[in-house]
Amino acid sequence: MEITWFGHSAFRLDFQGKAVLIDPFFTGNPAFVSDRAAAIAGVSHILLTHGHGDHVGDTLAIAEETGATVTTNYDLGMWLVSKGLKKLNPMNTGGTTDLGGFTATMVRADHSSGDIVDGTPIYLGNPCGVIVKAAGEPTVYHMGDTDAFTDMGLIAELHEPTIAMVPIGDRFTMGARTAAFAVKRFFRLDAVIPCHYGSFPIIAQSADAFIEAMRGQATRVVVPEKGKAIAV
Repeated sequence: MEITWFGHSAFRLDFQGKAVLIDPFFTGNPAFVSDRAAAIAGVSHILLTHGHGDHVGDTLAIAEETGATVTTNYDLGMWLVSKGLKKLNPMNTGGTTDLGGFTATMVRADHSSGDIVDGTPIYLGNPCGVIVKAAGEPTVYHMGDTDAFTDMGLIAELHEPTIAMVPIGDRFTMGARTAAFAVKRFFRLDAVIPCHYGSFPIIAQSADAFIEAMRGQATRVVVPEKGKAIAV
């Protein structure tokens, strides 16, 4: 499997001929420095953790251009359908769907999920993390936006992720110390990739504090160069 980070919480997974985007926030993302055409080339699936604009991002445009199927919670999915989305695979927290060669499972996250329309907040389903499993590949857990919570232990036991994308930016998610605590307390990972930092000025600007908090651990901290695929 190859994983590409596009800044903030946007990732691409390439494995066994599949190309999957998670939370493709490109337009308006100060950390997005990649070639957009290359970032979406061959994409067949988009996975969304929750309904905030910095995670939904370019989903509608990418789905229109590529024909990709969008997998997300039912409420957010139906809202996207009302905006023109043609291919929706709806699900919700705890569910697993077979996407043809891999599965996606939505798991709990401690956050919020919605948008502001004409000054009024609208609810877009519960926030989630997403587990991606494919035979012969590492199990990937994108935590979405979240705080630490004790049920991470159940997620670890049930799904046994080996790679995790972990928000560390603070203010809207866990900060570096809490994120490192959660990784050390609940998971046995081969590698952890910090995210949700280095984009907007009001969140952490680097992964340095997280790297320091993880020092001495068996779990490898991987900080990819934005737009450059890494093999895991």
